[in-house]
Amino acid sequence: MTRVKIAQRERDAILASLAAGVVPSIGLHHLQVGRKEEVSAILRDLERIKDGGSAVRFIVGRYGSGKSFFLNLVKTVAQERKFVVARADITTQRRLYGKKGLARSLHCELMGNVSTRGRPEGGALRNLVERWVGDLEHEITSSGGKPRDVQRKVVDICKPLQDLVSGYDLSSVILRYYQGYLNEDEKLQEAAVRWLRGEYTTKTEAAKDLGVRSIIDDDNYYDYLKLLAAFVRLAGYSGLLVCIDELVVLSHRLNNKAARNNNFEAVLRIVNDCLQGTVQGLGFLFAATDECVFDKRRGLYSYEALASRLAGNRFATGTLIDRSGPVLKLENLTPEECYVLLCNVRRVHSRGKPEDWLLPEEAIEAYLVDCNRRLGAAYFQTPRETLKDFVGLLRILEQNPALDWRGVLSTIKTTEVCKEDPNMTAPGVDDDDDVPGSTQPPKDDDLASFRL
Repeated sequence: MTRVKIAQRERDAILASLAAGVVPSIGLHHLQVGRKEEVSAILRDLERIKDGGSAVRFIVGRYGSGKSFFLNLVKTVAQERKFVVARADITTQRRLYGKKGLARSLHCELMGNVSTRGRPEGGALRNLVERWVGDLEHEITSSGGKPRDVQRKVVDICKPLQDLVSGYDLSSVILRYYQGYLNEDEKLQEAAVRWLRGEYTTKTEAAKDLGVRSIIDDDNYYDYLKLLAAFVRLAGYSGLLVCIDELVVLSHRLNNKAARNNNFEAVLRIVNDCLQGTVQGLGFLFAATDECVFDKRRGLYSYEALASRLAGNRFATGTLIDRSGPVLKLENLTPEECYVLLCNVRRVHSRGKPEDWLLPEEAIEAYLVDCNRRLGAAYFQTPRETLKDFVGLLRILEQNPALDWRGVLSTIKTTEVCKEDPNMTAPGVDDDDDVPGSTQPPKDDDLASFRL
């Protein structure tokens, strides 16, 4: 048996995340089971992006089926292949389309979570820029060049960016960052990073600090994502992968139909660009529930242009599966894979030491039988609750060494699997900013309540 040492920090973070029903941000390789075909499909996308193409995928599955885990796994794989990864969750205050800074907030979140192989935890945007200009300066000055030669080289390398929307301003900001780097002007460097993150709210302030005449706002943030993708390729990376979770917020938590359609239009623009190959070095992964995509009343399928683009292959019936389309549906874990997953959790709990296992194989099998009795097929279709209870069982046994696992297992009651209502609208959400001239959010005109 191969012993894999697991650091205490990794162990604690993984178990705490699983116990809370959320995805660990580190140590995913200790848990991963199954999903071989889905990962292979994404790897082909990454190769296409690396070669200058683009890709878009909608990772679809039920609540608790592992969509967020899959995004984190892909993020780790992409980083190993020298991709820059930006990740964010959609909320009612962070959307693909919105006024009053709602869309810009999504850009700020993405830029705040930029990660690379060297900075996998996020916050890598400044590091990315500084490393590039630092390496460029070292290359030129070590061969006898002067700082002005470095500035000319920065401008020359960034020239291709000027063919894109607002590319000249991005080139200017990168140059300003180098000037701050050269003169040890921390304030100028921070101003350049603030601009890249989209944190400037007025053009006047940006012009004063950096001498540029534009800022990243609700209307143009997507153009700047395409610009960033072009820049990271110039900086030597494979491309930019944007991972967006909780897409269901747009479809089932916005009570304003105009707001939903505006956001679906933003999704359509991304889909068109990626499928038609009009962008280079850029990929998108959206995590969505079945209702978010296939619901013809409120989901993406309610928007006719998206429904036609996301429609599946009609020849993929029965056991035939086509994983080349934009929609990638996560297949259920098999009971065998669920067993391996619990064995992996047991190994993490013992920090990779078989002699410290608190449960034998017999106990894991008995636990799964009990889960099947209490939860039915949901125990492997949506394994979140199964994992939460299993970590709880391990913790009880750890804190009470005299207990027998059989006695503890017999005391557990039926767990209510948490099912979020896809039709629930977040309270207090005001969407009137998307409807010109509106003073109150209009009621959803899909259905009306009445009483006889």
